Amino acid sequence: MAKLYFYYSTMNAGKSTALLQASHNYGERGMRTLVYTAQLDDRAGGKVASRIGISAEARHFSPGRDLHADIVSEQAAAPLACVLVDEAQFLTAAHVRQLARVVDELNVPVLCYGLRTDFLGRLFEGSAQLLAWADNLVELKTVCHCGRKANDRYVPLCRRHFVAALESGEA
Repeated sequence: MAKLYFYYSTMNAGKSTALLQASHNYGERGMRTLVYTAQLDDRAGGKVASRIGISAEARHFSPGRDLHADIVSEQAAAPLACVLVDEAQFLTAAHVRQLARVVDELNVPVLCYGLRTDFLGRLFEGSAQLLAWADNLVELKTVCHCGRKANDRYVPLCRRHFVAALESGEA
């Protein structure tokens, strides 16, 4: 039974690397994947890219794009083993429901990777919807420079160092 997964973490935790590794693993077994990233993320020329130097071609999502219809069309052309979504925090509520339909109606797993909150600790729309709708939630952990678990912020810091940065005006 396929599931909707949300893998979340801070910046620099390896989310894109994990997505690319998952896609590679499917491909090694002769299984086709479909990779998406946010249209507004143009850092790698529209590809999903990892800081360690690996990348893959990706389709783009933006508000108003019907991911369900797109994936149904791709599934009709050739079977899909998995759909992977990078920068999932930028999904809309409609996108998340469309991806849930892919899981439920097409029995294709969907793995979403993204930030949970912005630098002020506020949930992104896509992340909030994935936290509500995903079948599995997985935190990819990273650490603060002191060695403790980092909070979901753009600079990986533990809570103590994040609060200190806020109080000193550095965050």
